[in-house]
Amino acid sequence: MSTERSDSPGLGSLGSGAVTAGALAVQQGLAAVVGVVIARELGRTAETDGFFAAYGVFVVLALAATASRAVLLPPLARARDERRLGGETASFALALGAVLGPAFVLAVVLRDPIGELLTGLGSDEAAAAAASVLPWMVAAAIGQFGAGLAASALAALDEYATAAAGYAIGSVVGLALILWRIDDDGIAAVGWGMTLNAGIAVALPSVVLALRARREAMPRGAVRATGPDGMSRRLAALGAGVALPLALQAVYLICLPFAAREGVGAVTSFGYAYLAGAAVVSVTASSLALVTSVPLTRVGLDPGRVARHVDAASWLALVGVGATAGTVALAGEPIFRAILGGAYGADVGEELGHVILALAPWMVVTVGVSVAFPLVFVAGRARALPLLAVAVLGVTAPLAWLGQAVGGLLGLALALALATGVALLGMLAALSSAGPTLGGLLRAALAVAVLAVVAYVPAALVLPALPGAAVGLGLYVALLAVVRPPGLRASWRYLRALA
Repeated sequence: MSTERSDSPGLGSLGSGAVTAGALAVQQGLAAVVGVVIARELGRTAETDGFFAAYGVFVVLALAATASRAVLLPPLARARDERRLGGETASFALALGAVLGPAFVLAVVLRDPIGELLTGLGSDEAAAAAASVLPWMVAAAIGQFGAGLAASALAALDEYATAAAGYAIGSVVGLALILWRIDDDGIAAVGWGMTLNAGIAVALPSVVLALRARREAMPRGAVRATGPDGMSRRLAALGAGVALPLALQAVYLICLPFAAREGVGAVTSFGYAYLAGAAVVSVTASSLALVTSVPLTRVGLDPGRVARHVDAASWLALVGVGATAGTVALAGEPIFRAILGGAYGADVGEELGHVILALAPWMVVTVGVSVAFPLVFVAGRARALPLLAVAVLGVTAPLAWLGQAVGGLLGLALALALATGVALLGMLAALSSAGPTLGGLLRAALAVAVLAVVAYVPAALVLPALPGAAVGLGLYVALLAVVRPPGLRASWRYLRALA
């Protein structure tokens, strides 16, 4: 493909980030609608526990697919500059297929024992529900890997809008299928809709890539994948790249059987809380992390730039964390009862709000992880990631056991934060920037926390739950506009300048 810049640059990091964040917001918003449909149609039962257990596998693989883009972007950007983008993309596709194909076969053949394991060897109904949707969850996740590869190839061409449209359109069409079939087919319809969603997210950018190659008269031989040695090298790179994200999402999977000890419905509640927190991070930090990988590959990194970049990219995400934590702290129960239905009112809704609030430290740490992770590949420091993944997994089960025993679901939320903190510390150490980066992230989190407390606490003292949350959110936004924290202003300037 041509080495000329596409017609879409000029957006800069903030513009490209806004496009990507917009698509992720649509995707996450429609995923939330699916969650509402499940809650209202199926309630909070052993069947929904089984679905969320299998959905955890999708979350693990889908976020690994997002993480694989951090591996893909630097070599694809370099391949584009060297006029070999087609061959490099095909080689990565072959490498992914060699791993993901057998994974799907295993999900089909071993779905019953995997379903039992995911549900903590507990309810037969939950295990059966998990087994029934597991193959669809894996198929949908494989589609996310393909969509990530196509989006990364387009990003190397400085084109972000097409992939964003693919994710958004796929989400809309997948949701339509779910709404059409859920009354007749139950939880299975959710798996079908998710797989259709992923298929569209792959197809649209792939078609655009093919049309662009044809328009530029790219020879067919340019799309030929390399031989076995090249595939092995790319598999090794992808394996090293996704090892840590897989471990971090496996932390969530490891927590699910411990959550099941809290009784029927606990896995569902923990799943909703986790997805809410992950959505906040994904729409903000993850989108900026992805779109800044290519420009950072071109300008290079040193420890000082690492600290500055993580600080700047984290500020916008932490503002969202503050708003989320403050709002659910004041009005979690009425919000969840109104959105999810009567099964999430009273004590259940209040507990769900408390779990999301308890996940705030995990969200802060995950923001840092999301921003720092691509930098490891830009800096060429990914060799230590598999060992770091082993370390994260090694501490997770003891932390989850202790957290659940002492604090139930709230303790599991803290266990997630601590295990994820091990990953953040390890990555920053590999980048030789642990001290200044952690200091900047902590200062930003404390500043946001102070603003949230100042805005939400007075509202909580004088107003009922929902009005208090609304007023608190308004005060929070007003404080940000009036105070204009120096870190937030510096973040805005930095991201606007990064092209």
